[in-house]
Amino acid sequence: MRQDTKMPAETEEFAGSIASPASVADDGAAVSIRGLSHSYGELETIERLDLELPAHGVLGLVGPSGCGKSTLLELIAGLQEPSRGEVEVGGATAARGRLAHCAFMPQRDLLLPWLSAIDNAALALRNRGIRRGDARKQAAQLFERFGLAGFERARPGELSGGMRQRVAFLRTLIAGKPVLALDEPFASLDAITRAEMQQWLATALSADPRTTVLVSHDIEEALYLCDSVVVLSARPARTITQLSAPEPRAVGRDEAVTDPAFVTVREHAMQALREGTR
Repeated sequence: MRQDTKMPAETEEFAGSIASPASVADDGAAVSIRGLSHSYGELETIERLDLELPAHGVLGLVGPSGCGKSTLLELIAGLQEPSRGEVEVGGATAARGRLAHCAFMPQRDLLLPWLSAIDNAALALRNRGIRRGDARKQAAQLFERFGLAGFERARPGELSGGMRQRVAFLRTLIAGKPVLALDEPFASLDAITRAEMQQWLATALSADPRTTVLVSHDIEEALYLCDSVVVLSARPARTITQLSAPEPRAVGRDEAVTDPAFVTVREHAMQALREGTR
């Protein structure tokens, strides 16, 4: 396995180039959740949730393991229909309409091992009927900016964990959907690579704003990446509190997470999380 996980020095420059060749949608899409409850048979996973996310906002969902965070993300992305209540994305309430607005990135990168990195990244374009050569050209324009130059022909097994996640995120972004649904995208990475990827993602979302819902077990990660963070209770998930990220927002991760205002909000979130598990 290759171990090149270095991030490019020109972070802002490469993030700024994400938009353009990948037919990125420049329209926003708001997310609205009203009276949402969801069950699997007798098992109730979500109870009476109400949430609002404006277009181009970034919302974090944190809570205990098994509380229903990933289920909520799948409901937003149109992968499931709710048992009760309503989920609206970009004006669409049916699952098919919500899915049309959302690009979903699961916890695992799910790269196809028989495809090269560039063909994995271009998969969304190929699924839309774009010819392989044209899809590769669109993806190739972003590989250097994603720190992946020289690895276009590499198979997933030849890439480090951080590089695989960048390919997976590029595949998600290149789909051109206005809403990104990210399910713990960096959970499998080591601490150093994870911190690098968090700063990279923060810069990318700043350069190319998308309505984004991020599920995370890491309160610090959620507060750094998101405009606001909803702390959910143990199953069935209910809103314990919703916290805004401290202002002004620091670009550098180290500066952000050590700022006294950030530490204060993080402690409030931790306290809410502890209360929600009782």
